[in-house]
Amino acid sequence: MSKPVVLIAEELSPATIDALGPDFEIRNCNGADRAELLPAIADVDAILVRSATKVDAEALAAASKLKVVARAGVGLDNVDVKAATERGVMVVNAPTSNIVSAAELAVALMLAAARNVSPAHAALKDGVWARSKYSGIELYEKTAAIVGLGRIGVLVAQRLSAFGMKVIAYDPYVQAGRAAQMGVRLVDLDTLMAEADFISVHLPKTPETVGLIGADQFAKAKKELVLVNAARGGIVDEAALYDALKEGRIAAAGLDVFAKEPCTDSPLFTLDNVVATPHLGASTEEAQEKAGIAVAKSVRLALAGELVPDAVNVQGGVIAEDVRPGIPLTEKLGRVFTALAGEVAQQIDVEVRGEITEYDVKVLELAALKGVFADIVEDQVSYVNAPLLAAERGTAVRLVAESESPDHRNLITIRGTLADGSQVSVSGTLVGIHQRERLVEVNGFDVDIELTEHLAFFRYEDRPGMVGTLGGILGDAGVNIAGMQVARDAKGGQALVALSVDSAIPAETLAKVEAEIKAESVRAADLTD
Repeated sequence: MSKPVVLIAEELSPATIDALGPDFEIRNCNGADRAELLPAIADVDAILVRSATKVDAEALAAASKLKVVARAGVGLDNVDVKAATERGVMVVNAPTSNIVSAAELAVALMLAAARNVSPAHAALKDGVWARSKYSGIELYEKTAAIVGLGRIGVLVAQRLSAFGMKVIAYDPYVQAGRAAQMGVRLVDLDTLMAEADFISVHLPKTPETVGLIGADQFAKAKKELVLVNAARGGIVDEAALYDALKEGRIAAAGLDVFAKEPCTDSPLFTLDNVVATPHLGASTEEAQEKAGIAVAKSVRLALAGELVPDAVNVQGGVIAEDVRPGIPLTEKLGRVFTALAGEVAQQIDVEVRGEITEYDVKVLELAALKGVFADIVEDQVSYVNAPLLAAERGTAVRLVAESESPDHRNLITIRGTLADGSQVSVSGTLVGIHQRERLVEVNGFDVDIELTEHLAFFRYEDRPGMVGTLGGILGDAGVNIAGMQVARDAKGGQALVALSVDSAIPAETLAKVEAEIKAESVRAADLTD
């Protein structure tokens, strides 16, 4: 019996081969060379890549036997996960391989910026002994602010605490008690900007976080502020950062990431008070070794048909065919739930009703949690680490399966209790021969709209003219309504408008709608990847 074939498409740590062991036929190719990759991938069972190899729809179509794509690192920008899922190909990565390296680089950039290491080094290389010019500041007894208290943010907080710093953080999805256990005080973003001597950014890049720190935030900052971004480019507005540094409104910056990469020609590079590196967060021998070993273990598990902890698009093991269509639906419901809640729930119930409860539906609980945390944490969320993320945030989770479903053949509901005791719920189902995804309930209101990429929900006191006002404002903003459902609990009581729209609704437009219809609640959900 022939051995499964594993294609290594880029240079990986030698430990990767050792971790794979003798049970596989190992082949090599230059994955960055398209002409070499496509024929090489044709008959392999697994491919291991880093960032240079694009495993896109074309490559996947050429790989008739492919079962696993393994990315020896965290990011998956070069892997078409959607196309892989459609072809039944598991995608795995190494989500924790670089967290120590990334945290250490953030601290290194902070120290380098605080002590003017980069310009002092450049001056010395030019023959200038500028000892007095490049006087710096200490970290000791200063206030360090962490923007995003995920796994890397926590590591940075721990390391900065060891410098004798006071640590504060902004993360609306972390409970205050959890932060307090780490010796971190949670604050809002404005307070963070005003109090911080040093800021380190550790957020995922989402539509909500792009440009999060811009001119308005810098206007609140101390002149002594040193800002570090070793997370994702674009979270810090680079033009606003340049102006703040150039005009002396903040002191310095350390940057490892940029809005567009590779970046070799930025105005920021002309400033002496900027230290910059070319996205080196994961570029350590240790991180690469950890990544190689992690994905090798995942490939072994996947090709043996076992549960894969770091799978990002499927649950390991057998999933009933009747349950599979509910997985993406449930994940989307989880993302809508988070948009509606605006915080991490203390209790989440995943309720599955109908015929599919004849099968094991545990994967739907995992899919729900994956969706709930997808837009909350900076790291890749998988079906295995999602329960861990819930546990870390003190969220109790329960799966409820009932065969009775009065109104729908199958119904999936995510119901959560928030810190103030209020509840949030969202329900969905699949309809027709093509199993179309429909949103059928939001916070107790019956609706029926397609689960599109852009959704919005407005709750207000039921009275005439509100729908027209809403439509007019969106029309003026150039936002096209694809679908609309109006529901109410009683005539003259509470009403809910649920919308699917063709594009994201700008924040200022949402605020205008809220003011004009006197909405009690306005929420938007972005389900784009």
